[in-house]
Amino acid sequence: MRAIARDTKNAYDSAKEKGVGSMKFLVEIEQETDGRWLAEVMELPGVMSYGKTPEEAKLRVQALALRVIADRIENGEAGPDLTTISFEAA
Repeated sequence: MRAIARDTKNAYDSAKEKGVGSMKFLVEIEQETDGRWLAEVMELPGVMSYGKTPEEAKLRVQALALRVIADRIENGEAGPDLTTISFEAA
């Protein structure tokens, strides 16, 4: 598995500050040496999930990302203008 460097300020936070009403999240998928697939949402640090197939990993990480975003909305961290969310494969 390769390491991914991240800034503490990510695209999600930047868009929130600018009042952007929609976000497109980049999903990066890699195969581990043990055969499992790892999907990661690049704009949400720490949001990653494993699957037996690339599709399973992608679906799981999208669900996790939505839970993280829902938590941020619930806690007033997402801003009132976030209305559209989409995912794009890397």
